[in-house]
Amino acid sequence: MTQPPNPVAAIRGVLPSLTPAAQAIAKLILEDPGVIVRSTITEFSAVSGTSEATIVRTARALGFTGYSQMRFSLAAAVAREKPERLVPGDLGPDDPLTDVIAKVARAESEALDDTAAQLDPAQLGEVVTAIAEARRVDVYGVAASGLVATDMSQKLLRIGLSSHPFSDAHLALTSAALLRKGDVVVAISCSGETPDVLVPTRTAKEAGAMAVAITNNPRSSLAELADHTLISAGRETAFRPGALASRISQLLIVDCLFVGLAQRTYETADAAIRATREATERYRTR
Repeated sequence: MTQPPNPVAAIRGVLPSLTPAAQAIAKLILEDPGVIVRSTITEFSAVSGTSEATIVRTARALGFTGYSQMRFSLAAAVAREKPERLVPGDLGPDDPLTDVIAKVARAESEALDDTAAQLDPAQLGEVVTAIAEARRVDVYGVAASGLVATDMSQKLLRIGLSSHPFSDAHLALTSAALLRKGDVVVAISCSGETPDVLVPTRTAKEAGAMAVAITNNPRSSLAELADHTLISAGRETAFRPGALASRISQLLIVDCLFVGLAQRTYETADAAIRATREATERYRTR
């Protein structure tokens, strides 16, 4: 089984999909990944207050073959990274702004690193090809993900691709119902369970469109529905809810798609960029 570059980030991503018992164990691991490294399964059973059988089931639910493989994978991660890299410091209400700057910068840098490490180039290439050949591209996202959806559509428009962002479920459904084979939907949701994104995406697929998911959770309903899934990463903290924590990594995926599309459609993209730049420059210098 191929192990993720950062198993801690992978565990964080699937956390919402776990059973309550498995979530409790996973949260202990996220709080201190080293606890697994230091403990036999019997010792961890005592620390977590759960049975060995529950721990084994949780390890399998997290994508490992069992406790030993989970322990080995986390040990490798701990050896590669500094402890603060695995468990970034949370922000406190009394933190000085110097600490705020350092902690936010570190959290966002780590989100980018984790996203880049688990972004599959082959999957990304297939999405680039589909969008490049699409008649039309709809992008769905609400709240923080809606900002990313707007950013993606603006980028696609800049290189001459027809794209429309939707953060309103009713408008998204209206558009989704009119899509057809050859069209592409990019659905953005940190949790992968947002109804305002899920329902239009399902409607678009029923109409014949291809669905691409950008989500933190590879086991979410959105990931299961999508034809292609691109995984983002981000650690939720007291002052940065999951959706906000993932925004920077979602933007990284969008930027990778944009550059890949600009390369794939270089002649038309270059002409479109020059034409749009000239138009805006004329407007500014009137």
